[in-house]
Amino acid sequence: MVSVETSRPDDVGRAAGNGPDEEYERGLGPRQVQMIAIGGAIGVGLFMGAGANIAKAGPSIILMYALAGCVVFLIMRALGELLLYRPVTGSFAEYAREFLGPFFGFATGWTYWLLWVVTGMAELTAAAIYIHFWFPAIPQWISALAFLVVLFGVNLISVKIFGEVEFWFSMIKVTAIIGMIVIGLGVLTLGFSEVGDSASTANLYAHDGFFPNGIGSSLMTLQGVMFAYLAVELVGVTAGESENPEKTLPKAINTLPWRIIFFYVGALTVILAVVKWTEFSEGESPFVKAFSEMGIPLAAGIVNFVVLTAALSSCNSGMYSTGRMLRDLASNSQAPKVFERLNSRKSPAIGITASAALMGIGVVLNYLVPEKAFGYVTSVATAAGIWTWMMILCSHIRYRVALKAGRLPRSPFPAPGGAVASTGALLFLLLVTGLIAYDSEARISLYVGAVWAVFLLGGWFKVRDSGGGAAPQRQKDAAPESASVPE
Repeated sequence: MVSVETSRPDDVGRAAGNGPDEEYERGLGPRQVQMIAIGGAIGVGLFMGAGANIAKAGPSIILMYALAGCVVFLIMRALGELLLYRPVTGSFAEYAREFLGPFFGFATGWTYWLLWVVTGMAELTAAAIYIHFWFPAIPQWISALAFLVVLFGVNLISVKIFGEVEFWFSMIKVTAIIGMIVIGLGVLTLGFSEVGDSASTANLYAHDGFFPNGIGSSLMTLQGVMFAYLAVELVGVTAGESENPEKTLPKAINTLPWRIIFFYVGALTVILAVVKWTEFSEGESPFVKAFSEMGIPLAAGIVNFVVLTAALSSCNSGMYSTGRMLRDLASNSQAPKVFERLNSRKSPAIGITASAALMGIGVVLNYLVPEKAFGYVTSVATAAGIWTWMMILCSHIRYRVALKAGRLPRSPFPAPGGAVASTGALLFLLLVTGLIAYDSEARISLYVGAVWAVFLLGGWFKVRDSGGGAAPQRQKDAAPESASVPE
């Protein structure tokens, strides 16, 4: 046994107060944190991206989403342990900085910022296309600009307004998924609609088997599947602005498996049982396709509205996280100090403004982006997301090493499997990276990543020479008490 110091749960929030987080408004209540966590697991990757994945993998795509979901849960539990050890906004960069070194904090913060800026551009374009479905006379760039301005205002005003908008965006997505599952189950059990006679669970294996294109083709969908899970880690960015992080964060993270089972595995199982997998193709939403096959009126319009909210939700979250990441970097002298300022409503307005301005490039280029550009952007976002997840896992492994040695307090929310589980999840992410390298279309994200790495190294040398590369001081817990940790 090793005697170490561990923090009492009552003191967890205090650890976060020893830095810039104490200036934020803790305006996100349990209801909003929970719905942000739920909404982060439901996005355009499911509503639109699943169509291409079904066409490649057939019914086995259900297994791929389940497998990736298990790994994402391990990542989130690792993050949860770190968050309750020391809850801070900008958590990924903070933990990378503490456990892996200043450069990794610098690289993680800027890479996560890039992820959301690039994703914001894509989501604005997607939202404009969805509006074009109803109002074809409105130029896409006008719709994109309008959404950008509205979401910018939402994030600039108050974190409470952001939380409320995100709550209702997520509520729409959740309600839509539940409705789709209920209708699908009704078709399977009662046999109504135009596909009532052919709808059956046999559709999950009757058409060339569960792996119709082979296991290799199924594995190649993992990169697209992982993109669908991007944003689940956003709950970690809310830590510094949650009213009661030691209670709301564990609850939000522990319900993740149920959300994955219900919204991904459950929804896709029902859809593929109702409509055989050969009917789905790339470039169309499987939900729109399924409802169209059922002969349900207004299905396309309803799902188009839901996908629109998913895109706006993602862009809204992106603006929120980019402002916090820039402020975290600035507070560690790894970004211009101007980004550290908060406005009168305790929002990082300058960081949000800079990020929104760059997202505006998507408005300017909206009509110039070729058809495959959206796929390229999502692959870049996936690569950036995988880096973030890897840094979470590596930080957790190093934290567990320090914990075992008795150098750090124990988190009241330990991750199951500890460093072993995090190592397994890390190996899985390396596998996905290898699959991206093998895919000729997705490989461009690694080329972009190499260019981005050059920029990061150049920026790091400049920051280091100006004094921004100093190792961080670890936060001390306010009231430690003795505890024992098994060897």
